[in-house]
Amino acid sequence: MNGGGGASIASGRLARLVVLALPYLWLLLFFLLPFLIVAKIALSEIAVGIPPYAPILRWTEENVLTVVLNFGSFATLLEDGFYLDAYLRSLRVAGISALLCLLVGYPMAYAIARAPEHRRNLLLLLVVLPFWTSFLLRVMAWIGILQDQGVLNALLLSLGLISEPLRLLYTEGAVYVGIVYCYLPFMVLPLYATLAKLDPVLLEAAADLGARPFRAFLTVTLPLSMPGILAGCMLVFIPAVGEFVIPELLGGPAAQLAGRVLWVEFFQNRDWPMASALAVALLVLLVVPIAAFQRHAARRGRA
Repeated sequence: MNGGGGASIASGRLARLVVLALPYLWLLLFFLLPFLIVAKIALSEIAVGIPPYAPILRWTEENVLTVVLNFGSFATLLEDGFYLDAYLRSLRVAGISALLCLLVGYPMAYAIARAPEHRRNLLLLLVVLPFWTSFLLRVMAWIGILQDQGVLNALLLSLGLISEPLRLLYTEGAVYVGIVYCYLPFMVLPLYATLAKLDPVLLEAAADLGARPFRAFLTVTLPLSMPGILAGCMLVFIPAVGEFVIPELLGGPAAQLAGRVLWVEFFQNRDWPMASALAVALLVLLVVPIAAFQRHAARRGRA
């Protein structure tokens, strides 16, 4: 009996270890290993050939294996103001886009959470419905809407609100429109998941204590929905920092964001070490808000 019990305990521990090891194995294969490969390319020297960079492990004439690390790409990132401006512009665009998604998505999520239960699934379906079409097609559709002879300008001209077409396409505002349109569901869904779990009794208690609806929202609903706000902002901010398609199609040549600069270095300039250094720097830049969010979530969980 004791032997059978010990075997069952050992098998249970082994099963728990396997379950715990799977996420770490996933991170090792699809995050750490690719990151190390990109970091290795970033520390190599540009060369003419395929691939267009020199190996960091080299044999000398004396048959001695040496490691040659080139930090010139990272030095260029710090010295050249063009790359710093691209990073700062990407952070600004991503931050404003996350704020706009929050301003638009919070009322939508609140309305869905307060809707009758038999209507919530339909409303959520309408939120995720754009994902059923191609991302590229959805972005290109905005070209037909925002261009000088597009739908929006034609509508404004027909209503007599403007006398000549407005310059809407290839502007920073068009980039914001595209990002908000494409990433809005990433803000609505976590907000809805948080707001739907709020107990309406708390608002009733606030009303009984004399709090008006707006004050009850500020003191009860808004603080309790902060996990959803943080999750939604991270889900929008992180991919928006490295966004390439939307600035390329809607922003025009002036939209020199980090993702576009990385694409130019990789495909046009064929400077793989510089492109890899840009990717590593962008990843390190994103680790800070991710770590802050996880720390805040862990703190709230302990509380």
